[in-house]
Amino acid sequence: MNRFLWICLGGGIGTGARYLLSGWLLAAFGTAFPYGTLAVNLIGSFLLGAIMHVALTTNWIAPVLRVALTTGVMGGFTTYSTFNYETLQYVREEAWGLVACNLGATVVGCLAAGVAGLALARWWLGA
Repeated sequence: MNRFLWICLGGGIGTGARYLLSGWLLAAFGTAFPYGTLAVNLIGSFLLGAIMHVALTTNWIAPVLRVALTTGVMGGFTTYSTFNYETLQYVREEAWGLVACNLGATVVGCLAAGVAGLALARWWLGA
């Protein structure tokens, strides 16, 4: 239960950070491009890679803190960072088929799921 609470706390911190950064970038640059989304995905991918490497190759980050920072903070900040890290693991393993499958399934699958969700909502609302 202790681990779960740390993940929840981290998730709240990550979500709050995403909200603040996205809002700041929206105010600074406007709505012509999703700068906030891009920023959280780039920053989150960078931080998750760094945190995981340090946590798995040293004893500087305790296991509970690693989960709180990765699943909690980075998970609340951006889920793209997890997709990125998992895909990079396949690259390191030179599992090129899995790289292509993960990229294709995620990008095409998420776009298709988004289209399906919009279609369902439009059908449901009759609009």
